[in-house]
Amino acid sequence: MANTSASSLQFTEDCEATNQELYKLFATVVIVIFILALPLNASVLHLFIFKLRFWKSHTNNVFLFNLVLADALLLFCLPIKAYNFIQGRRRSGSGAVCKAMLFMLFLNRGASVAFLTVTSIDRYFNVVHPGRKNLLRALKKSPEISILIWLLLLPLTIPTMLKDFDCCRSHRHDDGGTLIKDVVDGLREAVFFTQILLPFVILVYCTVHIIDRLSKKTVGDKTKLRRAVFLVMSVMVVFSFCFLPCTVARLVLLCVRVHELSGSNEDTAVVAFDGLMVLSYMDCLLDPLVYCFCSTKFKAVYFANYFPFLVKGAPAALDNSRRNTAHQLRDNAI
Repeated sequence: MANTSASSLQFTEDCEATNQELYKLFATVVIVIFILALPLNASVLHLFIFKLRFWKSHTNNVFLFNLVLADALLLFCLPIKAYNFIQGRRRSGSGAVCKAMLFMLFLNRGASVAFLTVTSIDRYFNVVHPGRKNLLRALKKSPEISILIWLLLLPLTIPTMLKDFDCCRSHRHDDGGTLIKDVVDGLREAVFFTQILLPFVILVYCTVHIIDRLSKKTVGDKTKLRRAVFLVMSVMVVFSFCFLPCTVARLVLLCVRVHELSGSNEDTAVVAFDGLMVLSYMDCLLDPLVYCFCSTKFKAVYFANYFPFLVKGAPAALDNSRRNTAHQLRDNAI
């Protein structure tokens, strides 16, 4: 009984913010991300559903819609996360809220990574192997592959949907760890790291080969290849800025806790991990800006519908341009 009480006390201490002023700054950043990302993602979702009707498209619109949908899941979590930080806690004190938050956060992360990766692979085949038939090119014409991706993400999310994952208590010696606990901890951390590192390797491979294809093309129109390079490079920027830093920070935090280093080192590692996790929430803001708007056609439709005063020309010409651009966007890959 005493061991249980001690474990509960340690767990509570692990989830308390050691520097409350700094966590209030984290909360401010989270609120700013939420304020900027909410109207942006809402407008993009509205455009996909009511203007482009993505389900009728034979392009990457289906993948992009699911990417924005994944980012929308994260938006529901940000106000709660900001409130916890303001209260001086790293997570919610409610077990149900904590599990729901972790489920949404990691489902968002997994879906964002998956759809960014799938779309980059599709672009790789279109550019590097344009004449080769591939399964992805056939499947992307229907929503089945997107549904399959969401279903595959669910079992990968379950291992992370635990309280002690949020407070990073994996492989702690003071928990009286057993073999089963070590195996569960190892599996949970393996899911977390594989979910980021494996897609990153795939993205590097696709990027290198697309750039190489561009450098070898001496004749013909290079515009499509340049857009492809910009697209995959943009995805690399999102990964490098949002996902890799928090992954490295978690690895450092695990090393600090496994080797039982000094308390000050552990506090620093915890704050760094939480701060970089806040940075990872930027993906819901960067995905629409960097990925969707890398297409000039999509950008034209977006501005024509939501910011027509920024588009030069008469209203009649604008309406014709809007209709023509929408039709082109449905008929051509983004």
